[in-house]
Amino acid sequence: MLVVIAAMSMLFASCVAVNTRESMYPKMYSEHPATILVMPPINNTTNVEAKDLLYTSISYPLIEAGYYVVSPHLAMEMFKAESAYDAELFLDQDAGVFARIFGADAVIFSVIDTWQKEGFGIRTDIHYIVKSTQTNEVLFERQCNLYLDLEQNNGKNNGLLGSLVDLAVSAIATATTDHIEAARKANYYIFKDIPRGKYSPDFGNDKEKAADARNTRVTVK
Repeated sequence: MLVVIAAMSMLFASCVAVNTRESMYPKMYSEHPATILVMPPINNTTNVEAKDLLYTSISYPLIEAGYYVVSPHLAMEMFKAESAYDAELFLDQDAGVFARIFGADAVIFSVIDTWQKEGFGIRTDIHYIVKSTQTNEVLFERQCNLYLDLEQNNGKNNGLLGSLVDLAVSAIATATTDHIEAARKANYYIFKDIPRGKYSPDFGNDKEKAADARNTRVTVK
């Protein structure tokens, strides 16, 4: 009986095995990129502001994760000067050019598929790809479908009048809330699983940390 229980325990453990950062992104550990270049996002939506809003918010979580990020401002100036503002032209090309020009070990592409108001909130769907400038291989890839819920319910208003007040406040919040907050939260959920860089105290020590699925769908306040 004990043998049967032990066998069932082992089977159960194997079924609920957790993906680690190393098993999900082994090439990040073998190449150890230190300097990252953020490309202008590829915008597949009708929201013309989405591209610039996302671009300004990608660097921070990467810096927190221990990477040196090439100055987005300086990079953008060069992109515009060289007519390289459209990152889709480089997505399937050799990324080695960015090592020669910027000294980058890896380059990040982002693709915005959804960025719109939805109900009393904002829906974003963004795909991120980190490519090596040394091997041109994909080192890290994730997608985040995030809904930023802006509905107000302060718990102080009761009855029909209170509900109408909350609805009015929710509508105003949706209209005026900076869409960049949705981008910041999407970036957080994407890059919280990226292996820590050489400037992080966790560098090389986070291989066994649990990693979420490559495709993430979340609702946040």
